[in-house]
Amino acid sequence: MKVLVLGASGRLGRRIVAEACAHGWTVRAQTRDAARIAPAEGVEVMVADPTDAPRMAEIVAGCDAVVFALGVDRIGPTTLFSDATRGVIAAMARHGVRRLVAVTGVGAGETRGHGGWFYDRVIFPLFTRRRYADKERQEALIRASGLDWVIVRPAPFAAKPGDAPLETHVAVSPDLRLTAITLDEAARFTVEQVASDAFLGQAVFVGRR
Repeated sequence: MKVLVLGASGRLGRRIVAEACAHGWTVRAQTRDAARIAPAEGVEVMVADPTDAPRMAEIVAGCDAVVFALGVDRIGPTTLFSDATRGVIAAMARHGVRRLVAVTGVGAGETRGHGGWFYDRVIFPLFTRRRYADKERQEALIRASGLDWVIVRPAPFAAKPGDAPLETHVAVSPDLRLTAITLDEAARFTVEQVASDAFLGQAVFVGRR
């Protein structure tokens, strides 16, 4: 399998690339800066602006799946997620690539207010709410795409795994709070969705209480 990873040089993206390679897959690793990705067997570094639709059409060609793991490092308004998603969806449709796995996070859709007290009362309102406004637009584009998609919504990232098992939820009850998942766990779960139909056509909230 050949997988395109968008955001391959980010904290989560690097782990997704490593996990995909561990599956024996070939990875096209999109980044704006090739120096941020160490050379590795099975990894083809693709320097590209993810909002450049013609360039996306070039690097999607020949792939079997796309994993969307782009992130931003600023707190202001953004359209990165929706702009890049429009181009990726068009490129996938053009080249007949069906599987899209996109990482959004807690704060998207019905997960808002379900990430634990500190995340919900401090991190989201002060730091991440503006990016999640665009991730809402991104998720709507994915749902309407006609592709074989999975949206992964990880809980807030933690440095160490907890003792409790990871939980997965496609329905979020009023009292549900998932407060932690490590980057490695999120990467592993995301890559699993590339070849699994368990959550096909669904947004899945994943983490531990």
